[in-house]
Amino acid sequence: MAELADPSVLVDPANWTCPAPLRDQPIVVMGHGGGGTLSAELVEQVFTPAYGNATLAALGDSAVLDLGGARLAFSTDSYVVRPLFFPGGSLGDLAVNGTVNDLAMSGARPAHLSAAFVLEEGVEVAVVERIARALGQAAEAAGVTVVTGDTKVVEAGHGDGVYVTTAGIGLVPDGVDIRPQRARPGDAVIVSGPIGLHGVAIMSVREGLDFGVEVASDTAPLADLVAAVLAATADVHVLRDPTRGGLAASLNEIARASGTGVRLRERDVPVPEAVANACGFLGLDPLYVANEGRLVAFVPRPAADEVLAAMRAHPRGAGAVIVGECVAEHPGMVVVSTGLGGTRVVDMPLGEQLPRIC
Repeated sequence: MAELADPSVLVDPANWTCPAPLRDQPIVVMGHGGGGTLSAELVEQVFTPAYGNATLAALGDSAVLDLGGARLAFSTDSYVVRPLFFPGGSLGDLAVNGTVNDLAMSGARPAHLSAAFVLEEGVEVAVVERIARALGQAAEAAGVTVVTGDTKVVEAGHGDGVYVTTAGIGLVPDGVDIRPQRARPGDAVIVSGPIGLHGVAIMSVREGLDFGVEVASDTAPLADLVAAVLAATADVHVLRDPTRGGLAASLNEIARASGTGVRLRERDVPVPEAVANACGFLGLDPLYVANEGRLVAFVPRPAADEVLAAMRAHPRGAGAVIVGECVAEHPGMVVVSTGLGGTRVVDMPLGEQLPRIC
């Protein structure tokens, strides 16, 4: 037992079987891809300084560019979900809907996509074909066309089946200015429907868990829903699709970008019973679980009821609800008023609760 008395054995993180994602981590860890604090630090400390321009520094879901007199939204994303197929969707669906939704969050009408496949040697061609067909069908449903692409193959053991990267472009209507810096105290915070479904759907298949009812991913294109919101009012301040890091990460990003606070009412956040049960069983917070077919909107309070009605009239927003407001207090922070009358801080996640989620 003498070895156990050596303090270096007890406290040296290098000796842990599963090291925590330390903030000064000198190597990339899984948490750097989780959409939380580690992801933000990687972008801010490595990529933003390397590219150095104001458009990138805005860190929106998509970049809005002036090109030949038109306002063009441009976005790119990579998809590495495991498993490749899950209740409610597949890698192909995510590759379209994720990029289409990033464009829509700037108010753009998505138009065209590129699709690049990285295939691991040994993957079945039938699997690739199934993903490609799902991607094509999702593009058709979203009203976009896949106009260019690329394919690469890596040696067996140097990939994980199939990775897909999509980039997309769309047009932003005149008069629309949607970005996280525009959040203002007094804005109503609206969520378009129940949260946490995508993360729980992936987890249930990956881990072979049975929660008593099948939970299907909410993956879906949101451009038509955004168009309905803009038809109700062009003065939408912020839109975000809460994917990696869930609603918590998106709200923290908005609060920090705008220098305002966000206050949620826990009882109003739409968490399905199956998601609540799964999160309770696994010790997860639904606010941090990924979504792929939901948006959060910040709109001036006088327009909130009209926007809410427009959302609820659309199939993708039937479950929309006002969950809180933007406030001048506690700038840069998100707090939740609990059902017991207390208040808790909802911070940016450090890494990720569920790896390989999108």
